[in-house]
Amino acid sequence: MLSLRSLTPARAATLVLLGALLPLLVALASQYWGGLSPCELCLDQRWALVAAGILAIPGIFLETKPRAARLFLYLAGAAALVGAGIAIFHVGVEQHWWEGTSACTTKIKAGMSAADFEAAILAAPVVRCDEIAWSLFGISMAGYNILYSGALGAFSLWQARRI
Repeated sequence: MLSLRSLTPARAATLVLLGALLPLLVALASQYWGGLSPCELCLDQRWALVAAGILAIPGIFLETKPRAARLFLYLAGAAALVGAGIAIFHVGVEQHWWEGTSACTTKIKAGMSAADFEAAILAAPVVRCDEIAWSLFGISMAGYNILYSGALGAFSLWQARRI
């Protein structure tokens, strides 16, 4: 029986890698098969998971060097928690608690010249970060990513500390 309290460093790193890949595959499936295009903050959250997965890979091969494996698990956990932080920011933008980054919104303002107005429209993001594209039980994808990336980060840090 597999116990999370007795995982080897390689198995812990493998679970972190698989844990980082799963939401990336779901996001890509929802994008290409579900038609949900990502906004800039969604893409940033994906990159954090990519970083967590990549940082977990060396730990798979460092079975005989637990201190080195621990370092990579700590780094992978930190990357996942950064993703959770980006997701928290994204939820705040979705809920209009604060403004998003300049990549998330348009710069159209009253009194603009026709040329400035046209330039702002052409530079506007295709998918806005402050609009919820999909939700389940009132929780957006960014909201679920807070929970998932936070849990993945906590698991990785817990395993690193345990080794």
